[in-house]
This record gives sequence, structure tokens and C-alpha cells, in this order.
Amino acid sequence: MTKKTLLFISLFCFALQLTAQNNMKLWYDKPALDWNQALPLGNGRLGAMVFGTPAVEHLQLNEETIWAGSPNSNAHKLEDGVLEKVRQLVFEGKYVEAENLATAKIMSPKNHGMPYQTMGDLFISFPNHNKYSEYYRDLDISNATASVSYKVDGVTYKREVFTSFTDQAIIVRLTADKPKSITCNVFLTSPQEKPSRYIEDEELVFTAITPAHEKQSGKVQLETRVKPKVTGGTYTVSDDIISIENADEAILYIAIATNFVNYKDISGDKTAKCKAYMNKAFGKDYDTARKEHIAFFRQYMDRMSIDLGKTEASDKPTDTRIKEFATSYDPELAAMYFQFGRYLLICSSQPNTQPANLQGIWNDRYLPSWDSKYTCNINVEMNYWPAEITNLSEMHEPMFQMVREVAETGTHTAQLMYNCRGWVLHHNTDIWRITGPVDRAASGMWPTGGAWVSQHLWYRYLQTGDKEYLKSIYPVIRDAAMFFNDFLIEEPTHKWLVVSPSNSPENTHAGSGNKATITAGTTIDNQLVFDLFSNVITASEVLGIDKEFCDTLRTKREKLPPMQIGQHNQLQEWLHDWDSPEDKHRHVSHLYGLFPSNQISPFRTPELCEAAKNSLIYRGDPSTGWSMGWKVCLWARLLDGDHAYKLLTNQLDLVTNEKKKGGTYSNMFDAHPPFQIDGNFGCTTGIAEMFLQSHDGFVYVLPALPSVWKNGSIKGLVSRGGFVFDIEWKDGKLSKLTVTSLNGGNCRIRTATALKDNGIKKAKGENPNPLFAIPQIKTPLVSDKATIKVADSGLDKTTHLYDLNTVKGKSYSFNIK
Repeated sequence: MTKKTLLFISLFCFALQLTAQNNMKLWYDKPALDWNQALPLGNGRLGAMVFGTPAVEHLQLNEETIWAGSPNSNAHKLEDGVLEKVRQLVFEGKYVEAENLATAKIMSPKNHGMPYQTMGDLFISFPNHNKYSEYYRDLDISNATASVSYKVDGVTYKREVFTSFTDQAIIVRLTADKPKSITCNVFLTSPQEKPSRYIEDEELVFTAITPAHEKQSGKVQLETRVKPKVTGGTYTVSDDIISIENADEAILYIAIATNFVNYKDISGDKTAKCKAYMNKAFGKDYDTARKEHIAFFRQYMDRMSIDLGKTEASDKPTDTRIKEFATSYDPELAAMYFQFGRYLLICSSQPNTQPANLQGIWNDRYLPSWDSKYTCNINVEMNYWPAEITNLSEMHEPMFQMVREVAETGTHTAQLMYNCRGWVLHHNTDIWRITGPVDRAASGMWPTGGAWVSQHLWYRYLQTGDKEYLKSIYPVIRDAAMFFNDFLIEEPTHKWLVVSPSNSPENTHAGSGNKATITAGTTIDNQLVFDLFSNVITASEVLGIDKEFCDTLRTKREKLPPMQIGQHNQLQEWLHDWDSPEDKHRHVSHLYGLFPSNQISPFRTPELCEAAKNSLIYRGDPSTGWSMGWKVCLWARLLDGDHAYKLLTNQLDLVTNEKKKGGTYSNMFDAHPPFQIDGNFGCTTGIAEMFLQSHDGFVYVLPALPSVWKNGSIKGLVSRGGFVFDIEWKDGKLSKLTVTSLNGGNCRIRTATALKDNGIKKAKGENPNPLFAIPQIKTPLVSDKATIKVADSGLDKTTHLYDLNTVKGKSYSFNIK
């Protein structure tokens, strides 16, 4: 090649890289006016929200272990006969009485969990910067950095901020295109108790302690340090302020630490930890720190790419694009929204950190909504739905650790409260891993949280087939099943075994005149216990242990209620046919069997699938943000890509100050409202499910592709069995497919387009890969009043099913016929 040709290729590749980077930027032409417009940075342990105001930069700061309270258990011993009396009232249909008694006697009298809290705020004041021009700020989710730029009096000022993964500090760089232009004052504020401020080694030092909450004493000690590195000017550190004058460049290093060690140990040395973080970060030059931070982040982020096309809408600020999404065609915004969910998971959930809570790691309040805890009747599970399929398996680790820890604390709760073996988790937990029931019985009398969070341990096994891992988690899932083995009770009408008392999360029912939620044998409980028992049975067979116990589980699994189709042709939410077509409740708990479970399938259970679809239609599309995220997943599982896309347009709807409108804030955070991060993770998962599903005995490629995304590609999705899929399509049809096998074994593939070559063969019989096993559920009961009709989908005739016997580490590409 000539030098000119090489130069052209280099410039072309650089342009492609630049375009890809621009496609991964949230950008705005004005500063953030409130927290929901600020931009999130995080490294799993630290969080920062960057406002980008020229005159006074504002960084709201979080550290993952700053919670009120201290180690505790909120379990309590029930009065003799209380549980039995509540169950009796439920079976007698006296639901309001049962719920009132449960609220008075079963719900925790100690506390309802502790709130996650803000550390406080860092402000950087710039004199005379209130009049500015050429303003720009962004969050680059390709490298986890935020930047701000603007002009004042002909000088261009720039700020760059990142929360270093490698140095565990928040780093802020201030520059200008004219020497000696950086003059500012830096100071900290915090709402935390017993504050102390002092100066040490030219550092601002702030210490405090978190508060008591609901009579649980606050004992988390925190420390924050801020230190400047100034070039070409002067600075002083005095009177709790860092003053910088006439500098060419200023870099601020922010370190935060607490005395938290684990949920039962707060004996750590906050000062030693904080100093160590500061010394490591400060001792490294900026370019090296930035380079190492980006490299660490990109090892996860770059595992996937998505290209849905680009239109003129891409040239507009992000808030404008969100506002116009439903009325314009902006496929690139949907692609960025997908990647933003992955970005948030990387930034809020790293190995050896706390799991992402209700707001991930970002919270500006002392008493946030719902305490920003871990809500276990959908929300914390939704946070981790994208972990495996979007190639971020390591980000799942903090949740696994939380499950192991609540299994420890829940063992005490199960014995003390219910005299049951195993462990129990109700609908909420916090950093102290409480497992007793919280709030009123209307929401908190739900003892099935352990069954749901345990599914995530199983999901990892289905991705890897790792028997050593399975052996390590088996005691946790076995003991979760042990609790229900002891807790299930026979209901009087059909003699089914049911969970009682319980509720279909947070939804009142007609059996109580819509005045109570408490009942027995809700559909979600039946589905969750079915899955839990099935997982333990399969695990015991793989490991060759616990045959006698698992024989007991088989017997009890057979006595669980079947799913039921009610009078409105709907999937019943309750044991009784109480559903109303007018019910628009945000929770669609009875559809757990469709997603994230695989008990309901268009291929295997078309009647149940049609009933689930009717339930979704009755509930409607608009709802809270996280609910719409779940519905994107559900419609994808129904193989209706266009309806899934419609839900995406409902979700990508700009929310400003509306109090009851679900959607998306201008910084792309999910609006419940208020902000809940689960909606972001739900939508990212739903988009992934449009392109790849592997729950139904095979990997379905492009199962729910929206018709508007005619051409595109997505690379790096991971199926069960550890198969990585790179997919391209043109005119709505598969045009290129590459499969990389991480573990070896058979990969069964379903496509609408015929494949050939590379050893692929027509599939025969059951999938020999046990990681793709499908559940054998009971035949559903159908109401005499139901008129449900199921048309032949024709899927078996219009799609192709193949087997590919793979070798670990090898990639396979296919010609498209």
C-alpha cells in the first residue's frame, strides 16, 4: 500500500471510532437545573452526580456503605397462635381482618429497614462565570467520563470528571485555553450528624456519623478528603475552603471511606482507608489515572456493540431527543439507552461492592423514597436481569453475595418467627440484611423474597454449567426450598399446598372488596416455589446428593396449584378468579411465569401465553417507569416486537416535574417517579430479549425484532450455555450470524432464516444440552366462563431449528441461504 492509502485508512478508522464515541454520549446545551438533569458517574463503590453549572460546579457524592443505623435484626418472635389465626381468617375469606391482624402482630415492631444516604456535596465556585456562552456538557458512556465546556470573556474553560475504578477516588480536572485562568473556591457540605472539619496535609477533611433511624442507633463513621494538585498558580487550604488562584490547571482528588466491613462488622478504620485511597490517587499523574480508569471500564463495556442506524435526530441534545422519541425516528437513541443501562450496571455494581439498590448508587437525599433499599418483590431482581445476557456477568457478583448474606440472617428469622427450617426473606432488605417483614402487611406480608432472589444464583449456573459453582450455591438454594417445605400449608378447597399468608405484590383483590392484599396461593408465589423446587431437584441430580429431600420436594411440587385461566380469558393473578379488566396496577406479578421465568411459552403453552397476553392488554401500557420496563420484556417474550417497541416509546418519554407520569428524566434515569434505576435495567433487558432469547430449549435469534429497526447489528449477547451471539440483519431478516462457544456443548438455534455450513444440522428430539431444559408444568385450569381461543402461530413451520455441536473457545459463522 502507498503512504496515502495507509493515511486514508487510518483517518477513516479514526472517523469511525469518533462516530462510535459520539453515539455513546449524552450531551446537553445547558447546565443541570436539578438532580434529575445531572449526569451519573460511579465505580461500584463511589457515585457522583455532575451538574455542570459554570459559576458553581456541583458534585453530589455517594459512597455505597453510608446507610443509617447499624448491624441489627428486625425479626421478632410471634405470639402463640398468631400465624395460625391469620391463616384461618384468610381461608374464611375475612381478608381485611387477616391483614389488620398481620399488620399488628406479624410485621416488625423493631424497624422497617435503614435508609441509604448521601455523603453530601462538593461545590467549586468560579467568580464571574455566571455570564457564559458556547455551553456544552456530556457524559461519555464509552469511557465513563463527564465533561463541561463554555466560554467566559473569550476564554474556553473545560472540566473533566471521572470516578476512578482503579484508584477508588473521584478526580476533577479544571483547564482553560489561556494561562492563569483557573480561579475558584472548593468546599464540602453534608447533612450527616456529628460533623467535624479540619485540614491535614493540605487536604480538606470531613468526618461524620450516620443517624439513628426508627430507634436503631447510627454507627457508620464516614470520612471524606479533598486535595488539590495545582499547576501554574497558587492555592491555599484554610477555613474549610480550598482557594485556587490564577492556575493553568487544577486537579481535585476526592476520597471517601467508612468503617463498614460487612453487614455484621463495622470495626473498620475509616481514616486509614480514606488516606490509602487518597495517597494512591494523588500519587499518580492525571493522564495515567485516566487511561487506567478507561481501560478498566472498557474491558466490560466493549464486550457489546449495537447499531440500529442513525438519523438527523442524533444531532440534537439528549433531552430533546427523549422528548421527541415517540414522534420521531431515532433508533440511535434506543441503542444508546440500551448501552446506558449496561453503563449504569458497571458503575453501580462491581465485584466486592454492595449490590445496586433502588437507586443504584446515586442518591441525593437523607431520607430517600422507600429508603433506597433493596425491594425484593421485583425491583432488586430487575436490577440484575441484564447482567448475564448483556455480557456483564461479573456485575452479578454483588447480588450473589447479598443472597448468601440474607440466607444467613434469614435462617434466624425463619426459626424465630415461623418455627421453620431454612431461611426466609420478605419483600425488603437493606445493608444490614434484615429479613423480617417491614411496612404494613399490605405490602410487607410476602415471605417469598427468598424464592425470587435465589433464582439469580441459578441463572448463573444456566449460563456456565459450572458444577463447582453449583456446589457452592447449593446449600443456599436448598435451604430456601427447605423453608417452603416447612411453611406451605394445605388450602381447604382443592387441598393444594400454598404460601399463606402472602399477597400478589402490593395489589388489592376483589375478595376483600379491594380493601386488602393479603391472601393465600397467589400465582406468583406458586410459580416462584415451583421454580425453586425444580432448581433444587435438578441441582441435586447434577451433584448426586440429597435424593431423599428432593423426593419430598417432588411430592410437594405436585401439590402446588396449577396456573388458571379466568373468566375474562386472563391468567389469574390469585387462587380465585378475582381479576378485573379495569385493574391498571403497576405490578404484573402473575406474569413472572412468562418473564423472567420460562413456565409460559408461545411454543409449549399457547393457551397460557394467550391468557398472559390478555392480562397485559387489560393492564395497559403506560405505568410507572419500572413497570413499563418489565412490560417491554413481557411483550418480547410474547414475540411481539412492535408492541415491545411501543412500550419503549412510552418509557422514553421525557419527565420533568410531573409527579405521576412514568418515563425517563433528561439524564436518562428511569422515572417511577421518582427515580428508580430498575426501569433502566428492565428496558435494557427487554431490548436484549428482542434480539435473543434462550429460555425455551433453544436460542431464538431475532425473536421479536421491531419492524422499525429494518437494518442493524448487535454483538456480544450471551445465551444460556455460554454462547456469545453476533447478529446482523437487513430488511428485517438475518444476514450474518456468528456464535462463539465459551463452554462447548450443543447449541440449539432457532431462526426465521435458513442457515448452512460450519457443522450446523437440523435439530432432532430434545436438546441434549441440559442447560436448556424446559419445565414440565401442570395443565392449567380454565374457567367455565372463559372463551379463550388460540390461533396456530405457525412458528414451527416458519422457523428453522438447528443443532450446533461446539468446541469450547471456537467461533462459528454461517452463510445465510
